[in-house]
Amino acid sequence: MTKRQEKIIRIMEPDQLRRVIMRISHEILEKTENHEDLAIVGIVTRGAHLARRVVDNIKEIEGINPPFGILDITLHRDDLDISGTREMHKTEINFDLNEKNIVLVDDVLFSGRTVRAALDEITDYGRPKKIQLAVLIDRGHRELPIRADCVGKNIPTSFDEKVRVHLKEEDGEDVVLLVKQED
Repeated sequence: MTKRQEKIIRIMEPDQLRRVIMRISHEILEKTENHEDLAIVGIVTRGAHLARRVVDNIKEIEGINPPFGILDITLHRDDLDISGTREMHKTEINFDLNEKNIVLVDDVLFSGRTVRAALDEITDYGRPKKIQLAVLIDRGHRELPIRADCVGKNIPTSFDEKVRVHLKEEDGEDVVLLVKQED
């Protein structure tokens, strides 16, 4: 049995990533009627880093500082029996979610199961007026009826391909990679 080789394709460089995050920030502002009610919540791990960047962009664009939160969805995942245990992180939501327009931020939208878990988790903290979803990459293959309101880039993939988002805060560099398995 031979080991499969990985072919790695860089699909987003640092400047492209920065521009896409800025565009997502503008889209969030355009889709939010009342900026006073806006709050940004990132899904651990890379979604939280992206959400922090979105908040910084919104400060720069509009001069407002929306509440920022971090959401760990580990306990709401439906695949722990398949994927095994995962490292727990702390959910940090230090503001009242009730009647807020929440924008959930994540790096890659794939099956929709992470978002479903995030919706379950966020409602444990209150009842937002509205919840929207912003993702850096949408790679398709939904298993649940979930779609993003703001998408940085659509990257159609096959099931044996992976999208890896590397961010400075977590990985030391800003880049998005498409990883293909080759024989």
